Order: sequence, then C-alpha cells, then structure tokens
Amino acid sequence: MGRQSDPKPVFGTRLRRVGGDDGTAGLRVRVRGLLAATHPAPAAVVTVLALVFAVGAGLPAWRAVLVTAAVAAGQLSVGWSNDWLDAARDRRVGRADKPTVSGVVTPSMLRTGALVALGACVVLSLATGVVPGLLHLAAVASAWSYNAGLKATPLSWLPYAVSFGLLPAFVVAAAGDGRVVAGWTALAAALLGVGAHVANVLPDLEDDRATGIRGLPHRLGRRASSVLAPVVLAAGSVVIMLGPPGGPDVATVALTGVAVAAAVAAGVVGVLRPHSRAPFALSMAVAALCVVQLVLAADAVAVHR
Repeated sequence: MGRQSDPKPVFGTRLRRVGGDDGTAGLRVRVRGLLAATHPAPAAVVTVLALVFAVGAGLPAWRAVLVTAAVAAGQLSVGWSNDWLDAARDRRVGRADKPTVSGVVTPSMLRTGALVALGACVVLSLATGVVPGLLHLAAVASAWSYNAGLKATPLSWLPYAVSFGLLPAFVVAAAGDGRVVAGWTALAAALLGVGAHVANVLPDLEDDRATGIRGLPHRLGRRASSVLAPVVLAAGSVVIMLGPPGGPDVATVALTGVAVAAAVAAGVVGVLRPHSRAPFALSMAVAALCVVQLVLAADAVAVHR
C-alpha cells in the first residue's frame, strides 16, 4: 500500500504555484494539490477493494463502512507521507508535476495531514476490534516503512507483499465471527502488490537512480523488471483462478487467459524494447484484471477455521 510517485502530470496538467493568493481560487488549488499528493488512483483502488472484500465476506453494513473508512484514512496517511518524505528528492529531479515542487503545498502541510490521517486510522482500525485493528495497523506501518527508507533497499518489494496480503486478512477479521482469510486470497493480494510495485517503478528508474533510490527493480534493471512485473501479476491471476473452492468459472478462466497473454506481451516487449512504455502499460492492465478477478471472487475470501 506504499506507493511510487506517478510520473505523469496529475489530472492531465501541471499544478500551478500559488503565490500569495488567499482567495477561493487559491484554496481550490491547494485542495487539489493535497488530493494529488494522496496518489488518488491507487488509494481509491485499495479502498474500493477493501469495501468489496467487506461486502463479499458478508460484513454488516456498519462494519463495512467502518472498515472502508479505516482503509481510506490509512491510504491518506501513506500517500501524504510519501510526498512529504520525497519532497527534497522530487525537487532535485525537477518533478514539476508534484505539488511540493510546484509550491502548491508544503512538506509541512503534508506532514500534518499524514499524521492526522494516521491518528484517524488508528482510531477507526481499533474500532473494528483489537485483532483486526492490529492487522490493519501492521499493514499501514509496513507501507510507511517503504516510504521511510525500504524503497531504497533490495527489500523494497516486502512492504507491498505485507500490506496487500494483510488487507483481506483485516477485512475478514473485522467480521468478528471467527472466520479467517482464505490463503489464496492473501497470496493473490500479496502478488498483486509486488507486481504493481515493480511495474510502477519502471517510469521512474532514471529519476530514482539520480537520487540514490536502489530498490529491487533498480538493482535488477529495466529489462529484467519489465519481465518480472507481468510475471508476478500473472501468477496472482492464476492463483485467483485456482484458489476459490468449486473450480473456476468461465469468466475467471477468460480473465486469466487475457492476463497471461498480456503478461507474455509485456515480457517480450520488455526484453526487445526495454525503454518502451508498453511493459508498464501492459503490466497495469494485468493488475487491473487481477483486481476484477478479486472482485468477482470476493464471496470466497473468508473461510471457517
């Protein structure tokens, strides 16, 4: 649930610096900058996935809302802490699309927002129960550890595996009825997280290297990472197809087939044209297919002990 920076301009345009404008327009730009710093797309995906898991696991409506709110608060804290801690690095490489670089928001604003969101996450998570609350807080702490330094080590993949793997475990435990998360669900979610991490680094490899970031994808290099990302994501798709009891249905088999085909294409392009953006785009497509599969299989994420 910790995230690399999105290399594209947010909302299709560069954020403009606000210089002394305390009016409504200035406030709107600052709010927009704060929203951009949450990394809204992946934050929304994780939050919606938590809601889908909650509904699929049969949580009462109020518990589903509580779980979703806890995950949303955690995602806000992770996103804001990422841009806060990366502010100096983003300035060094001229990331004008980042709100801290353009001057729309300041690192101190993001630090305050991250800590407030983290406090809300603690309260909301523990409100679901001690065990589920601790599971979710462990996932959020893992994501923060990525932002705080693990992103620059060979273990950069580990927070993604831990945080994504713990997400369905938290949701199922929040039901409070003695059920636990199905093993295939945790494994598939962990693979989804690791694959998304490796793929998401691809557009930023050169900028990261320039500022001393040497995570696993950087050490493997662009060509190897362009192959590894879709392979890991395709493995997650296969796990989702084979994991639920009763065997896969036609839709799941079809989605897995498309995911594997896209992964093969991404790997081939990655080997032949490592600087192409196609491996990243295809890997993100495989990740999206995995999310769809998880949504379709949400009613099988919980099992009795």
